Amino acid sequence: MPQFEPVVLFFLLGALAGFARSDLRVPGVLYESLSIFLLLAIGLKGGVELARHPLASVVGPALVVVAAGALIPLVAYPVLRRVGRLPRADAGSIAGHYGSVSVVTFAVGTTYLARLGHEAEGYMTVLLVLLEFPALVIGVLLARRGEAGTPWRKVLHEVVAGRSIVLLLGGLAIGWLAGPGGIAPLDRLFFDLFKGVLALFLLELGLVAASRFGELRRAGPFLIGFAIGMPLVAAGLGVATGVAIGLSVAGVTLLATLYASASYIAAPAAMRLALPQANPALSIGAALGITFPFNLLVGIPLYHRLAQQALP
Repeated sequence: MPQFEPVVLFFLLGALAGFARSDLRVPGVLYESLSIFLLLAIGLKGGVELARHPLASVVGPALVVVAAGALIPLVAYPVLRRVGRLPRADAGSIAGHYGSVSVVTFAVGTTYLARLGHEAEGYMTVLLVLLEFPALVIGVLLARRGEAGTPWRKVLHEVVAGRSIVLLLGGLAIGWLAGPGGIAPLDRLFFDLFKGVLALFLLELGLVAASRFGELRRAGPFLIGFAIGMPLVAAGLGVATGVAIGLSVAGVTLLATLYASASYIAAPAAMRLALPQANPALSIGAALGITFPFNLLVGIPLYHRLAQQALP
């Protein structure tokens, strides 16, 4: 009998329950608690691993990764405008979502690699944090070219002071300052329980994804195709960038996964402020309803295979 990644099966259970209109619900307070735990745990793990590397060795790869990642919204926007014929605000919002990254997809990719006995470079969490921000700014700039009155201070505050960045950066700093020895007493809480908490979180995301699918279906076949095609293009860029900066197979896989993911936590909040005229059902529906399950079920194993083929 074939083996499946258990956390992905929890997502499928939630999605099936949602499509079946089950009364299954994850309490909102629990959902918030699970998300806080996951963000902190990812940050802590990245900080502990970062403590094992000189900071100077991280700066160069980080600059390359961020510069390459900035190409994603620049490619996505004209496709959305010229092929999809979407309004400027919607095209900019969706491009920003797809240039930004999904923390949960990153967590699933890490779990997938750990199950295979592979571990990526410790500073991948640093790249995760850095990739959250630039694409959102680029998406807003593309959508509001020539316009005045963009609330940049509010947009920047929403991104920088948002829950995702605060918890990821905070966990990263704590893990880095404490080091492996200092964090050891917390291992059982944040690291041993990580996969179980991720499974419960994905159960809720399955329910949410099922609820968004109807909105996306009404948007038309173009956006559904974009939500699958854009991650594949971005993953190819991730593989090429990862190989160029000398990442391991696991590191290349995770970078491809990051580039292929789409934000549905930080991006919606920022775009709500900067582009209030954009339809959030399109961006969130595409990112969470199509791209997220595609990456979980097909994308991550595919990116791992591409990374293996790209490296000798």
